Amino acid sequence: MRTVTSENITSVFMSYFGPDTDPRLREVMLALATHLHDFAREVKLTHAEWQKGIEFLEWAGRISDEERHEFVLLSDVLGLSSLVDMVNSVPEGTSSSVLGPFHISGAPAIPFGFDMKRDYEGEILLARGRVTDPQGNPIAGATIDIWQTAPNGLYSSQDPDQDTYSFHGIQTTGADGAYGFTTVKPVSYTVPTDGPVGQILNATGRHPWRPSHLHYIVKAEGYRPLVTEIFPDDDPYLDEDTVFGVREDLVMTYVPHAADTFPDGYMLSGKVNETYLVADIDLKLVPLA
Repeated sequence: MRTVTSENITSVFMSYFGPDTDPRLREVMLALATHLHDFAREVKLTHAEWQKGIEFLEWAGRISDEERHEFVLLSDVLGLSSLVDMVNSVPEGTSSSVLGPFHISGAPAIPFGFDMKRDYEGEILLARGRVTDPQGNPIAGATIDIWQTAPNGLYSSQDPDQDTYSFHGIQTTGADGAYGFTTVKPVSYTVPTDGPVGQILNATGRHPWRPSHLHYIVKAEGYRPLVTEIFPDDDPYLDEDTVFGVREDLVMTYVPHAADTFPDGYMLSGKVNETYLVADIDLKLVPLA
């Protein structure tokens, strides 16, 4: 069409699609173009602002690599990651939460009772629970990919002083669906602010803090995978997570226990000489439709 205007450009754009275009792709692209074009018209986007946006995206591409995923972080701080989680969560199971930009694939298998704290300073946290279906029946053979920051607030991919898989591990449930491990109490931390995402946070007066948490990816044959996070109820950033990851059912309480109550079956059994914390966290998976 020769006569393309600011009002008909969206429909002209869609008319260029071929007849064999996948219906779902057509639906998504129509919605994307509609909202994008409406946005440009609504704010009367200038050439300079458009160019700044292009430079921003190019910067995000340049700064990203196998260990830093700036576009994921951008999606997180804009609330898109959490919105996708919420749209695709099902009420019968544990709520999903953001994957974040620091997950590392290929973490080593760890047995029940494994200690991820090792020689790091900080309070001992014993995290335990069961993986079940919505009715509370245990799921055997479920894998739980676990990761968190070190006490310095950095993930291993951010910190050259940590091993590649420091504070990472994959545990498999037995017939009772149980999992359990010890680690150091997670700490609040800031998302990276030395790139384009940090520029957005600074320009809008937003802080970069996330409440402390444990990350889980839970998978089992015949069930929907679950990507989630677990948060303590006393964290100061619980109500203002910069990536909007907190859900009501993902908030739990760290319960202090005396050293002489530490249970058997853990690598630290018989070695704990101080008060430790316990987090009981059950995870519910929903069967595939």
